[in-house]
Amino acid sequence: MKPLDPRLVATTRSVRVHLVVAIACGAALTGLILVQARLLAGVISGGPATAALAALALVVSARVVLAYGAETAALRSAARVKSDLRRRLVAHVTGPAADPVTTDAGELATLATRGLDALDDYVARYLPQLVLAVLVPVAVLVVVARADWISALVIACTVPLIPVFMALIGWHTQDRTARQWRLLERLGGHFLDVVEGLPTLAIFRRAKAEAELIRRVTDEHRRATMGTLRVAFLSAFVLELLATIAVALVAVEVGLRLLYGQLDLDTALLVLILAPEAYLPLREVGARFHASMEGVAAAGRVFAVLDGPGGPAPEPAAPAEPPTGAEIRFHGVGLTYPGRTEPALAGVDLVLRPGTTTLVTGRSGAGKTTLLSLLLRFTEPDAGRITVGEVDLADIPAGDWRRRVAWVPQRPYLLDASVADNIRLGTIGGDVETAARLAGAHDVITALPDGYATRLGERGTRLSAGQRQRIALARAFLRVARTPDAIVLLDEPTAHLDPENAALVRAGVARLLEGRTGLIVAHDGGWSGLADEVVALPWCQESHCAGTTRQESHFAGIGGGS
Repeated sequence: MKPLDPRLVATTRSVRVHLVVAIACGAALTGLILVQARLLAGVISGGPATAALAALALVVSARVVLAYGAETAALRSAARVKSDLRRRLVAHVTGPAADPVTTDAGELATLATRGLDALDDYVARYLPQLVLAVLVPVAVLVVVARADWISALVIACTVPLIPVFMALIGWHTQDRTARQWRLLERLGGHFLDVVEGLPTLAIFRRAKAEAELIRRVTDEHRRATMGTLRVAFLSAFVLELLATIAVALVAVEVGLRLLYGQLDLDTALLVLILAPEAYLPLREVGARFHASMEGVAAAGRVFAVLDGPGGPAPEPAAPAEPPTGAEIRFHGVGLTYPGRTEPALAGVDLVLRPGTTTLVTGRSGAGKTTLLSLLLRFTEPDAGRITVGEVDLADIPAGDWRRRVAWVPQRPYLLDASVADNIRLGTIGGDVETAARLAGAHDVITALPDGYATRLGERGTRLSAGQRQRIALARAFLRVARTPDAIVLLDEPTAHLDPENAALVRAGVARLLEGRTGLIVAHDGGWSGLADEVVALPWCQESHCAGTTRQESHFAGIGGGS
């Protein structure tokens, strides 16, 4: 762990401003410390007391005011740093280029909340103390050397021992802190998964087993935290002991020389008052650093996420307008997810003709969902290209393109909001009730306690899987009503549904696809009756694909495609 993480300074403007303020305040505090020591030595050695005491009171007051102002500015800077990193982290993991496969919502939530909160000690207390640890010992050495070079030599030889031991303890605690943070991330991610799947766990009587697992991980995290705290307390003891021994050495040599008349009282007092001040900032920076190590580890994890795949998709210099009523064509499209050697898609040639419905089939792992992800601009192909008419899809701004897409995922996400707000999600205006009737959801909604105003709970806990799917269909109907030329994408719309609900969803999808360009991804062969064309995706593994993409026409007048 570096004493000052250059990535924080390079990427966060608030840290740079905070460092400038901390340096200015540190320089002022250093000057006040030297003036205070000079005044104290003069008063104790028998100099003019009245004026010196008045000046000393002013210096102490100035130190208090300056310390208060510096602390306030530091806390504000810490809040700005955390807010900036949270915004960047959220924008990165929710951007079009983010990899949904490797995104763990629980770990990221823990990182963005509990993790970044630990940066308070690092930014607000450690960084200002780091400035003082550089300025104060150097200034004290200069002043003491002018007064007594022997004492300055003793201080100069003993001061480096504190950062050396601090570094040794830091290396020892680094692995412990990283392990503690990994356990906390794992605990947060697993707890979120358990809470989301609690109804299923209760049905299959697995709730107690999962509770025991959470208890075990919590105990591991507790032990790791206590181990880190023990080392941190040990480090504080070691640094205090070193500083005390060093000050004692200075006091002994000054006392002996004063006893034999080799040093005057005023100089001896000045050295004895300043000697602890030379070690105090170093002791404090060690204690502050160990207290802020969790925040440092969290910041390192944030930068690791920011360096990974994600973030906003690069917008073209001259954004292209998405053409209406144009065919969508895949030209040898391939995609391999980061960190994997096997391609999710390889060499796909596919045509989606205007006003027709294409059914994509294939075994699990063939890349059907990846195909939809490419069309939704969640990912970008690393081989080949996708065109809409004569325009490259990559040249169309992702936001403009998605406004033309109605998407029904396999597991639609419903918010803890009213039914009407869930149906309106992503669409401005429109007749919610008409969309619900077309999706076959109106009777389900009116049977709820408050009808369209009923809150559904997080992920739609009030509804069954089939009812949630019909709410998602209603969203799509509202989208196509507002955007008549919308392209309809459906990902396994009847997966995990019983035959009755599957039939209701299939009927709603048939109405949704009438006269529109649609793409259905499904294992269910029952969708072939709605499709104009069927595409069989090959199965890709170990950098080769078993089979070739087949696109077959189910009606006269349409060519075979590739």
